[in-house]
Amino acid sequence: MLELFEARQISPPSQESTLDEIDHLDSELFLHFSDKFKVQTSLTRTMVSFQANKTKPVYRWYKYKEAFSASLVEHFINMYNITRGKLLDPFAGSGTALFAVSAAGIDAAGIELLPVAQQVISTRICLEREFTAKDVAALSRWATMCPWEQSDTREILSQVPITYGAYPAQTLDAIEHYLAASKQETELVQSVLLFALMCVLESVSFTRKDGQYLRWDHRSGRRQGAKPFNKGRILHLRQAISSKLNEILLDLHNVNNDLGLFPTVHNPGSIRLIGGSCLDILPTLPNGDYDIIFTSPPYCNRYDYTRTYALELALLGMNEQDIIRLRQQMLSATVENRAKDLIQTNEQWAIALEAADKQQLLQTILAYLEDQKLKGKLNNNGIPRMVRGYFYEMACVITECSRVMKPDALLFMVNDNVRYAGASISVDMILSHIAESLGFDVENILVLPNGKGNSSQQMGKHGRDELRKCVYVWRKK
Repeated sequence: MLELFEARQISPPSQESTLDEIDHLDSELFLHFSDKFKVQTSLTRTMVSFQANKTKPVYRWYKYKEAFSASLVEHFINMYNITRGKLLDPFAGSGTALFAVSAAGIDAAGIELLPVAQQVISTRICLEREFTAKDVAALSRWATMCPWEQSDTREILSQVPITYGAYPAQTLDAIEHYLAASKQETELVQSVLLFALMCVLESVSFTRKDGQYLRWDHRSGRRQGAKPFNKGRILHLRQAISSKLNEILLDLHNVNNDLGLFPTVHNPGSIRLIGGSCLDILPTLPNGDYDIIFTSPPYCNRYDYTRTYALELALLGMNEQDIIRLRQQMLSATVENRAKDLIQTNEQWAIALEAADKQQLLQTILAYLEDQKLKGKLNNNGIPRMVRGYFYEMACVITECSRVMKPDALLFMVNDNVRYAGASISVDMILSHIAESLGFDVENILVLPNGKGNSSQQMGKHGRDELRKCVYVWRKK
């Protein structure tokens, strides 16, 4: 099996795969799932993105733009009348699913690799379950007195090549005094002050998170693109930090008017954060332990978290080599990901790799992309490797999810379809078909009423073709 998998990775296609072949196989698979597809008018792009969290107390603190909303989790918890049990999120992100179900009394565990997202979750747990009135008073003092401005010491801010020159000189100086002054506080308060700084880095910098990269304001002195970019107002650190700390304090107070802390009127479920890659962590979890999985893996869209969150990663002390290692540990969703030796990681995954091997639409797409690469028609030759890695790694994740779930347990997954070199890749159907081989029944593929258009480059070459955005509902057999 391993030899077959390795050979398929490096061998060119025996014959050219055409877009017509892909469309034909896609249509056949659509017929297979025709009774599972349901347009869900109650779902909106706001719900399945961070947008609905932007104004929601507590969830709004850090704008983790790849998150889905707490409203989405609440929607499905209510729809399926889930009132107890244990939830797992293998791609926990900023912890939306964990906190949403915990508020309903359901225990939750999340696996997360990105240190930025780990910091969001751990800080919220700290504020929710460990903070005292004295700690709250310390935050209030920082919000009003800005003690770092009277500090004579500084702590040098860690930087990596991609972040050099990201801040106005005065702001960089203020950040380094802020970091030094925060060391005078208790460990719990220090952690929240670091979190607050992480929340405002983008707003005080010359950068803006734009799709797959950091976009640089022309005032930084970095040349980027033919047309100068102006991100608008760049906040001073005093204004940004005071506003963020006051927002945190307001939300803490509003959740519980008596203590200024989180509610104790009911028993919230426990929350456990497990740091690391789900490919490493999932195999260590016990069989049949979870009643629900609610997750959204990285999309197969070339989005590089290590670049868009470079400011935050540098703040958390990661150097360039740390970031390179992190990028390779993440699910293959960028063109820089190298192929992972999945069998060496876990011999039990042979069944998962076989399920991906046998998925005909996937194999035809991979052959087509390899052919386009050989003809020099791809804008990046890493695309075939990335797409292959994504589906094979997701097959391993799916088989592990099946193993750790109880019989009849539900899995909810938010994901996007993608397009490369004119080929629409139905991620929803390919993953669902693989899941049927790995212990799941596909209950529904819930489609948002409005899909997503392909890129302007793709549209110019291949015409407009709306891509489905879905929530998959699978049930463990």
